[in-house]
Amino acid sequence: MTRSTIGNSLIKIRGRTLFLPALMLVAIWMNAPSASAQELVYTPVNPSFGGNPFNSAHLLGVANAQDDTEPPQSASSSDPQADLFIRQLQSRLLSGLASEVANAIFGDNPQDYGRVVFGDQTVEFQRGLDSITLTIFDATTGTTTEIVVPIFTTGG
Repeated sequence: MTRSTIGNSLIKIRGRTLFLPALMLVAIWMNAPSASAQELVYTPVNPSFGGNPFNSAHLLGVANAQDDTEPPQSASSSDPQADLFIRQLQSRLLSGLASEVANAIFGDNPQDYGRVVFGDQTVEFQRGLDSITLTIFDATTGTTTEIVVPIFTTGG
């Protein structure tokens, strides 16, 4: 015979009296899933360090948003076409100067010593036994650059 009394939290089953909260704990414990654990694995966010490559655009956008430095202002004119023309003209003139020096050193009538003046720059060369020494002097800044070029000689 089973008798149950809910009012005083006692349940009597087959002659045994059980306390209701204890019975509820046993029921919860039996229905609870088992706990499991796994190893923690670190995954970097930055794709440069092995993270997801799809994060790169987001990280670049965040970095650019935080960048408060200003780009350097050029001292040249505001016309990019004029700047390009000036750079190309300087390049052509310096190329002509380099050709003149190379022809004086290695041309049909090679010289042992020579000097080429181009505006504020002076290029001097001197041929030694095993090398050619080029000295470039810039009069505007007062700097001197020396370049030593070894002479390649064949055995015959």
